[in-house]
Parts: sequence; C-alpha cells; structure tokens
Amino acid sequence: METLTAIVTAINGFVWGPPMLIMILGTGFFLQVRLKLMPIFRIGTGFRMVWRGRKPDPDAKGEITPYAALMTALAATVGTGNIAGVATAIALGGPGALFWMWMTALVGMATKYSEVLLSVHYRETDDMGEYVGGPMFAIKNGLGKNWRWLAAAFAIFGGLAGFGIGNMVQSNSIAAAMEEAFGVTPVLTGVVVAFLTGIVLIGGIKSIGAVAERLVPTMCILYIVVALAVLIIYARQIPAAFALIFESAFSPVAATGGFAGSTLMLALRYGVARGIFSNEAGLGTAGIAQAAGQSKSAAQSGLVGMMGTFIDTIIVCTMTGLVIIVTGVWSSGVSGAALTASAFSSAFPGIGAQFLAIALVLFAYSTILGWAYFGEKCWVYLVGTAIEKPYRVLWTVFVFVGTAVQLEFVWLVADTLNAFMAFPNLIALLMLSPVVAKLTQEYFATQMTAAE
Repeated sequence: METLTAIVTAINGFVWGPPMLIMILGTGFFLQVRLKLMPIFRIGTGFRMVWRGRKPDPDAKGEITPYAALMTALAATVGTGNIAGVATAIALGGPGALFWMWMTALVGMATKYSEVLLSVHYRETDDMGEYVGGPMFAIKNGLGKNWRWLAAAFAIFGGLAGFGIGNMVQSNSIAAAMEEAFGVTPVLTGVVVAFLTGIVLIGGIKSIGAVAERLVPTMCILYIVVALAVLIIYARQIPAAFALIFESAFSPVAATGGFAGSTLMLALRYGVARGIFSNEAGLGTAGIAQAAGQSKSAAQSGLVGMMGTFIDTIIVCTMTGLVIIVTGVWSSGVSGAALTASAFSSAFPGIGAQFLAIALVLFAYSTILGWAYFGEKCWVYLVGTAIEKPYRVLWTVFVFVGTAVQLEFVWLVADTLNAFMAFPNLIALLMLSPVVAKLTQEYFATQMTAAE
C-alpha cells in the first residue's frame, strides 16, 4: 500500500504541478483575449441574466430554470475549498495567495463561460427525453467521432473522481465537523446525511435543482453576513490587510509567528491551485449542470454560468481570506478549516467555531448533491440511463461510508482524477474556441439589433 501511495503521490504532484497550472491559466487567458475580455466587461450583464433566470421560460428548452442550473453548479463548487482551501493557500503561500486566487477567477470566468456555452450548444436529449450535456458531449459532437475516446476519458475520470472528491471526502468533513463542534458520532452523522442525500437524489435534476436554489443562496448569504460582521469588528485592519495582500503577492514574506515564510512562487502556486480547486474552472463540471437549464441561447447560458466563478471565488473566498488576514491568525501556523475557525472565534469567542462547523456542513452537503449529478451524467454518457437508479443508491451508500473511514488515499486518488478531467476539457476548449467566439459574436450582434 505504501508503494501504491507513493506512486499516486508522484503522479498527483506531476499532474497538479506547474505544467497543469500553466495550462489552465493559459487556456483561460487565451479565451479572455479571444473574447476581448467580454466576461469581465459583462459581469453586470451576467448578474442580470441570473436574476431573470429565476422564472421558468415556457419558450426555452431545458429541465430546470437557468437560476436553478447555476445553483446546482454552485452547490458543487461552493464547498470545503471556500473554507479549508483558502485557509491552506494563505497558511502556505501567505496573504498574497489570495491575490492569485482573484487572478485565477478572472481568467477562469472566460473558461467557465466557454465550458457552459459549448455544453449547451452541443447538448442532446437522452432516452428519457431530458437534456444532457457537458464536455463529453461537446467533444463528441464538436470534434467528431475520431475524438470520442477523449469524451469517454473525461466521463470515466469524472465518474470515478466524484465518489471521492464530491462524495466521501465531503461526508467525512461533515462527520469531523459535527464530532468536533457538537460531539455527534460519525455513524449518526453518516446515517442522517445519507438519508438526506437519498431523498433528494430520488427526484433527479429537478429535485437537486429545487434544493440547490434554496440551500445555496441561503448558506452563501449567511456566511457572507457573518464574515462581514467580523470585518466590521476589525474594520481598522482592512486597509492594512489589502496592502499586505498586494505586497506579498509579488514579494517574499518573512517567517513570523508560526508562519514559515513564503516566496512569490509559493503565493502563486497555492493561490492558483486552491483557486482552481474552489471554482473548478477548467474541469468542465459546470457545463454538465447548465446543460439541463432552460436556454434559448448557448451564449446566454454561458453568461449565467460564468457568474458561478465570480460568486465562488471573488465573493465567498474573498470573505474567508479577509477574515483570516484581518484577525491576524494567518501567521499562527495553523492550516485548513482550523485556521478559518480560529479567525471566526477571534471575533466571536465561543460561537465562532460552531458557526463555521455549521457552514462547513452546509457547504459540504451541497457539494455532495451537485457532484452526484455530475457523476451521474458521466456514467449515463458511458452506459445509458439504466445506470441512474443503481448509481443513486451506490452514491448514497458511499456517503455513509465516507463518514466512517480514513480517506487520505481516497482524497489523493480523487484529486489526481480531477486533474485528468481537466486535460480533455482544456483540449476541447482550445480546439472549439472558434465556435465560442462565433456564437458569442452572433449573440451580442443580435442583442444590439434588438435594442435598436
């Protein structure tokens, strides 16, 4: 087992090393340039599309509203990465890592826009009559039959990775948080979370979307409000915090307290890596959810989808990062969720840690639901809709298993498979970028004509 772990660790270090980070950032930058920075200039348009997408459109084709589709995608991305991932980035890379998370999000908006646009443009209906899409369908229908092996590779990697990164890792985090904060045994947590997961999955995407469009906004707003309360308490430290973020993004940070010190490369590496882990721009998962959303235009779906990256990283991750920095705990030597808990406890002794535990539970549970749909559609692509019911049962069982076992190796394998998912998706994005540019140009030309 030690030999196998060493091999997977070596592979993981390579696939998530500088070449992968450069490829993801490079693809996002290329798409931003190709789109003439449209995703950045159209942030306001994106928010308006999200707001309008709350109501069903009888003239648009899809299973759920665009808003519900976005919330399903956000359910999977707003998770432990927003709490533990940001803290780890700052603990290892210094406050400057938050700056590089922002940069990752800004280029990632173009990546997410393109992923969603292609997923909706090349989506199909399955034998149940429901719309399905994602990178596997974009590759199959956009690149042709000679590339179907690449589509299958994405589906296999995604279908397997989900059981780790989107299932057992999340339920394990829930169990740990409940036991530490409230003394609840992992077995009881496992039974409850598995039950809550199973009753939602029975209804498929419509049920997942209905839960997501209520749960995700509620938990995000609650988290942001409490984080803002911390920032109000430490308001005098905010200017210094921003100065520290920008300064340490481009220069070394000396060791202080329990902080071992960092270099520009460490800040860049951990900021980019944790930013990608949090918002999943480049992995292609958001397109799977958005393909089920009602849509009259693939570009319009892309505008809605790209806001997931903005909300996840620019808003939620920033709140976490600022709370950690202004409270001064970033240099304590603690990392992960414990560091974020320490920051909230600094402002609210006695209840800060309990609040964070509840937030972690909600974030992780939403990730379980979102990834359940991602993984299901990967397996449906490979073997057909007959797999849906057995898959949902198996997914629910693995939720319980995740609360009761040690998952270091599972985490390692799942994280590696996540990187493998990115390769087919990034290849498709680059090869199909002319389609992205063409559909985008046509959409905005139509909008301008309609306005006249």
